[in-house]
Amino acid sequence: MREYLLTLCVTAAVTYLLTGPVRKFAIVAGAMPQIRARDVHREPTPRLGGIAMFFGLCAGLLVADHLTNLNAVFSNSNEPRALLSGAALIWLIGVLDDKFEIDALIKLGGQMIAAGVMVMQGLTILWLPIPGVGLVALTQWQGTLLTVALVVITINAVNFVDGLDGLAAGMVCIASAAFFLYAYRIWYSYGIEAAAPATLFAAILMGMCLGFLPHNMHPARIFMGDSGSMLIGLVLAAGAISITGQIDPDVMNLFTGSPRNTVHQTVPVFIPLLLPLTIIAIPAADLVLAIVRRTWRGQSPFAADRGHLHHRLLEVGHSHSRAVLIMYFWSALIAFGALAYSVNSGAMWSVLGIAALSAVGLVLLLLPRFTPRAPRWAEHLVPPRYRRRRAAASAPAAEGADGAGVPAAPGAGAAPEDIDRTQRAPVVVGVSGVNGATAIGTRARVLDRPGAESSR
Repeated sequence: MREYLLTLCVTAAVTYLLTGPVRKFAIVAGAMPQIRARDVHREPTPRLGGIAMFFGLCAGLLVADHLTNLNAVFSNSNEPRALLSGAALIWLIGVLDDKFEIDALIKLGGQMIAAGVMVMQGLTILWLPIPGVGLVALTQWQGTLLTVALVVITINAVNFVDGLDGLAAGMVCIASAAFFLYAYRIWYSYGIEAAAPATLFAAILMGMCLGFLPHNMHPARIFMGDSGSMLIGLVLAAGAISITGQIDPDVMNLFTGSPRNTVHQTVPVFIPLLLPLTIIAIPAADLVLAIVRRTWRGQSPFAADRGHLHHRLLEVGHSHSRAVLIMYFWSALIAFGALAYSVNSGAMWSVLGIAALSAVGLVLLLLPRFTPRAPRWAEHLVPPRYRRRRAAASAPAAEGADGAGVPAAPGAGAAPEDIDRTQRAPVVVGVSGVNGATAIGTRARVLDRPGAESSR
């Protein structure tokens, strides 16, 4: 566990330290498109954050290769090299897309090629444990097609959810944390060395996301872009493939006893079929809804719009930070709920706990504008946003300095949350201080360069 934590920390540190220089490079390179109608940020923000995340991945694998225990992962398996090969290819495609906006079909082809590269080096699904049937061996073509499909679905699900500051990195970090605990349990409790690569991938993925999040939280100073979202999606899929189709359930000695006991004992074997789906349940649901919505309107499934789940949370009145936290909550509930069920499928407390937390999540969704107000006697003890609006406070501001009755600015004298969003003055693109992306001053020289829109 110490070596896994060391690998995680090194990956996070390298990613964090490189993100600042990468941001400056993205600004100079012009990887900073103008605002579009479907964007939620207020001014152009540099992308290419995936560059720092990729070097964090390389640093994590390099450190793990030189550690005493984790070195066996590289000597006994070719999966880390397969992951690095596929990650390098998908990262290069993402960097080109962040700068030049390549066609969606070309990106899809690149994703399939990256998955094929991993399959050629041994990172593929060999068999599937099917409930009620047992272990089903797959042919080479069946395993290849299933592996490529899982990689492509995971990459695009993560890419689709990357629409708010810190959303994709945080959700994947939560998912990888749950996956790490599951894989470590299989590796440590059952002594199955084949689960070590998946455990290593999850630890490195957590480090990549944790190192990038401080730069990407609202207001974001840099976006990960497709170079980052497709990269973390591929690493997440690689871990799921490794632990789903590489571990032989017979090694766990679970198929013993009565049929009923066997069913309960084999739950940890069947969970890998569901856990890769549960950890991306929110992004996958968003992906399916987006395809159905766009196809129903006669649009391309790859056409961008403002109908994603995080956009809808903003439309119902949630703030940017609250919408992100709600998505975090549901991701953690689904991922760790599946993890708790895999540990003890017969425990009623896990079911009741998931139901109670689901009710809490529904309440949060129904309170988009809830802001607690302090009583008047305690208003001087709390920040202004928690104080009650006073009608008398806006009366003097409604008059000019000479008493000519110059109208006051909308919402003068009121707390920021009390001002209607339609009355707020628009933020001019390029105004310094909005999200920290204007450190170089004017953007005219950068924005005049030809460049395509972001997929964000």
